[in-house]
Amino acid sequence: MMHLTPTDTPAMTWERLLSRRRYPAQPQLHVVTDAPPVRGAFIADYDRVVFSSAFRRLQRKTQVMPQPENDFVHTRLTHSLETASVGRSLGRLGGRLLLEETEGLAQTLPHLDSDFGDIVAAACLAHDIGNPPFGHSGEDAISTYFRSAAAEPFVRVLDAAERADLQHFEGNAAGFRILTHTYAAHSSGSAGLGLTYATLGAFTKYPRPSVFDEAGGTHGTSEKKHGYFQTEATRFQEVAQELGLLAKPAGAAAGFYHRHPLAFLVEAADDICYRIIDFEDGLKLGLIPCETGLSLMRDLLGDAPGRRGSVEWRDWREELGYLRARLINRLVQQTARLFADRAAAFLHGRADEPLVQHLDCWEQLQHMNALTVEHLYQSRPVLEIEAAGFEVMAGLLDAFLHATFDPHGSAQSRKLQQLLPAQFRAIGPQEGLSAYEQIILLTDYLGGLTDQNAASLFRTIRGVSLPKAF
Repeated sequence: MMHLTPTDTPAMTWERLLSRRRYPAQPQLHVVTDAPPVRGAFIADYDRVVFSSAFRRLQRKTQVMPQPENDFVHTRLTHSLETASVGRSLGRLGGRLLLEETEGLAQTLPHLDSDFGDIVAAACLAHDIGNPPFGHSGEDAISTYFRSAAAEPFVRVLDAAERADLQHFEGNAAGFRILTHTYAAHSSGSAGLGLTYATLGAFTKYPRPSVFDEAGGTHGTSEKKHGYFQTEATRFQEVAQELGLLAKPAGAAAGFYHRHPLAFLVEAADDICYRIIDFEDGLKLGLIPCETGLSLMRDLLGDAPGRRGSVEWRDWREELGYLRARLINRLVQQTARLFADRAAAFLHGRADEPLVQHLDCWEQLQHMNALTVEHLYQSRPVLEIEAAGFEVMAGLLDAFLHATFDPHGSAQSRKLQQLLPAQFRAIGPQEGLSAYEQIILLTDYLGGLTDQNAASLFRTIRGVSLPKAF
């Protein structure tokens, strides 16, 4: 049984970390009772993500294999749904272990396990909502463009932090913006999806800006990337203060914090899903030899060579699904245990490593990932679409940036400016925006396109193809 005494009171507390208040700050409406509500605040968060247009567009965004013709290959949408399913299990199992092993916790937070599961599921569902077209190569394409000579006229007027946001473009930061931002052209509100602070905190795997003092960091996993743009710096500070996140040595004024502990479960759910399910896609596409993959998965599960169960498999794909389900279940059980063991360290800001790295099968998972990288991530179709993505994103950025900052110049610039939806232009209620804010609006637009939309728009403005008539 875990005991909490006055001398080891956590720097972060579950009572604050599970805030049901919605962004932006509203009066606390939820009262803890003996029975959980039928549809609680965190379940509502999940629903709000599901019904958002940004989430719906993930069905046409690449997970690994671009624009798949086979319906069993994962898109960002199916990956997000599966990650949310795994995340819910991780949260509920980890929360149940804490309730059973932490004295007094069940009296103060009787529904901790269900709250954990609902928060982590909602954050997992949204974890890729800010990813631009063409997968992670889309992020690289945007970053590379803003570091190029072609972008110099547009970035030279920005300060260091603003340039870093663009030159190290991050889908996680774009996601936080989607969840918390409302366009002035749409409404006078500023709530985004109006999620709870708890879900926003769990979503933010990288609670730091793009520029920070290296001396103030700890070089943990939460510092690998940044979690918000300068446009959302004040918003994230509000989230951190509401949740009582612990500031890192660089200081709260620098916007540099330890993670919400549930963000480690969001990260773990994503790690488990992409490692196992991307590998499964590689097998089903014939890029990884089926017997090699099945053998590795049996080995991960500790199945003895030649082990026979009660079922005789006549289709290796069906056995693959069975092995995948068993393996994910095993990893979920172990990861929930690891989280419960490290929960106190997370609350004190004393741990900052991915949970999956402590799994007893970590080396085998790394071998599986190496096979996926070699045979799937570096396959010709993936490399071709990633290379095309660089051309598409750079071409669109260059064209629309020139149109944005020279709207009364060439006839082409005027036409391109008119192609932008009103919410992405500095007109009407959005007039007076800085150059940086105008560029962020443009990345909002291009980052929100699906792979097919981006490619089609690029071909159209280059005159390679014409759009169909109404």
